[in-house]
Amino acid sequence: MGTAEQTLIVLAVMAVLFVTEIIPLAITSLGGAITLGLMGIITPKVVFSGLSDSTVVLFAGMFVVGAALFYTGLAQKIGETVVSHAGTSENGLMLAIMLVTATMSAFLSNTGTTAALLPVVVGICAVAKIPASRQLMPLAFAAGIGGIITMVGTPPNIIVSGTLSKFGIEPFGFFEFAWIGIPLTVATIVFMMLVGKHLLPKHEITDAGDVEQEVAAEDISNDPKKQLYSGLILLGVIIAMILGDPLKTYFGI
Repeated sequence: MGTAEQTLIVLAVMAVLFVTEIIPLAITSLGGAITLGLMGIITPKVVFSGLSDSTVVLFAGMFVVGAALFYTGLAQKIGETVVSHAGTSENGLMLAIMLVTATMSAFLSNTGTTAALLPVVVGICAVAKIPASRQLMPLAFAAGIGGIITMVGTPPNIIVSGTLSKFGIEPFGFFEFAWIGIPLTVATIVFMMLVGKHLLPKHEITDAGDVEQEVAAEDISNDPKKQLYSGLILLGVIIAMILGDPLKTYFGI
């Protein structure tokens, strides 16, 4: 059996493990590379080369920054503040929910943003006496589409940008995706406001406490100082990414 066939077998096993999630995804990813290394198909250097890749570092860094916003309660606070100012009308709530979700999702985890806003949206819908399902589906759509606005909004954006760097091609800029991402996001919101809302189901959720959250309530600090620090760090990261090339030139990197 040649190396190509052996590689395909390892890939097939990894695909099954990815789909079934019998073991953690991280172990599957590393296990596949290590297996190929032990089989002599790739060198030890190649096995672990991905761990020093800038894409992996960017992933790890943004996960930490995003988690800070959830654990300090800042993400929830942003959602509550914006959505609560939209009033109790169904259209107003839908517009506010989709705008704030898409904006947060552009810089944070899509899943984390959705989970952080879920109990907020459900609670507001209960007060406004609006079926929660008519706001939760727009929330999900906005989280998905908002992620394509920036390079860090969704993993595929980071991956394709990192691939360009590997081939010696200028990678995508931080907001380069926005030229397409923002129009698509606006189009999605407009469609939901004009057409999509007529197709939404009406399922009631009476208890917001039953909604699973990204971070347990007892783990959220709600410390104003920590919220300020995490917000400033996120802002600093965004500014650094926007000014990436000038900063590299200034520091001679």
